[in-house]
Amino acid sequence: MGDQQLTWRGAAARWDRALFDAVARRHWPGADRVLPRLGRAANHGVLWGGAAAALAVFGSARARKAALRGAASLALASATINTVGKWSVRRPRPLLDGVPAVRQLATQPQTTSFPSGHSASAFAFTAGLALESPGWGAVVAPVAASVAFSRVYTGVHYPSDVLAGAALGVGAGFLVRRIARGVQEARAVPGDERVAAGAPALPDGSGLVVVVNTGSGTADAAGTDVLRARLPKAEVVECDGPDLPAELAAAASRATVLGVCGGDGTINAAATAALRAGVPLAVFPGGTLNHFALDLGLIGAEDTCRAVAAGQAVRVGVGRFTPGPRGETGPGGEESGYFLNTFSIGAYPELLRHRLRWAPRIGGGPAALLASWRVLRAERPVGLRLAGRSRKVWLLFAGNGTYQGTGPTPRRREHLGEDVLDLRLVYGGGRPGPRLLAAAFAGPLSRSPVHTATHLRSLRIADIPPGTPFAYDGEYAEAPTALVLDKLPDALTVYRPR
Repeated sequence: MGDQQLTWRGAAARWDRALFDAVARRHWPGADRVLPRLGRAANHGVLWGGAAAALAVFGSARARKAALRGAASLALASATINTVGKWSVRRPRPLLDGVPAVRQLATQPQTTSFPSGHSASAFAFTAGLALESPGWGAVVAPVAASVAFSRVYTGVHYPSDVLAGAALGVGAGFLVRRIARGVQEARAVPGDERVAAGAPALPDGSGLVVVVNTGSGTADAAGTDVLRARLPKAEVVECDGPDLPAELAAAASRATVLGVCGGDGTINAAATAALRAGVPLAVFPGGTLNHFALDLGLIGAEDTCRAVAAGQAVRVGVGRFTPGPRGETGPGGEESGYFLNTFSIGAYPELLRHRLRWAPRIGGGPAALLASWRVLRAERPVGLRLAGRSRKVWLLFAGNGTYQGTGPTPRRREHLGEDVLDLRLVYGGGRPGPRLLAAAFAGPLSRSPVHTATHLRSLRIADIPPGTPFAYDGEYAEAPTALVLDKLPDALTVYRPR
């Protein structure tokens, strides 16, 4: 057995060296100028860090998420290579006999040869990117392959070093995805919402109409293939932008169950259509954050498909504001708007207003930074009359149900079946930055000099200054002069597996 291992290792080493020598002898026009420079650009992950930064600043929400996954995968691969890989094998670098001098690096690496750190970083970033955004992964993959090949071409690695590094990098990408999914699973814990009796079971999807917002976060990778495979008779409608509300209303009018694939804003629009049509809602998470789906206990399309097929659903409460976002009136009186997550007036809606205005011109990342600077520097507290009492506030936050954690804008709920609104106020005075920061550190106190937190079923907000914006579930609108917030307990039937 030992002799066979030695024979195998010797054959592998000879193959490795033969392939290395073949690359050294081969000349590719233009490669002598491009590949060494490309390899140097990837030193210390600079090339991939720059790519991640560019995607974060100028890319879509999905591209930013993919860039973050890629950077995390690169960091994991780099840490593994430098702490374990390089010191476990201790393979010497190749001899440079036969490698043309024009290709050789001016400064030769001093670390051991196996595995290739450049290859690991390149393929880790690409794998992390591709697992979240296949399109961007396809764009970056040729560059990653070129960086890996450049390490053999310049004579600093054997081919097996590069292959091992690439394999480790891809493994890091999959591991980061698994960790991220584990975090989501820990975050998505179903609550004790009341079971919805009589929710229709649609084993093959017949009667289910799913509207997919193709412009929402990660909607095109949110599991529509799973949906079509598990519920083949479901009708799938793809749309984007201003057509979304009309498509949702039309789908709800002909559906036994209305389905939606998108982020929190899209799900809000679908919930509004489902409430008005009196049909259950099936949520297929497809946004960047998916707060409502996670609080409900849904991680992906597989969960929702299983629940729809079995007729498993729960009743959830809905927040309501009257009049609605466009102040529409109908035969029954003023229309209402709804929020599944949060409603707010003050600093956050102002930030959202500025970001939405500037993002088409300068990109989402720069717009968010510029909007934050503008709000913290120039905004003034909003004067309101709350339950008949005049107040100046930097922020009014109302959550649909009790949010866990402290501060003015906590982010997680244990269940969605409560019949209360979680109201948090940051009082005016001073500058918004210090006030909001002080509220965030107010701890579990329900009242402090800067911050109030309480639960209520309804709140009347009057004397709202003209032009004041408000936000609901990440959407933005201009507030009327008066609003009423209240809670509709058990108003909406939503599918969720038991």
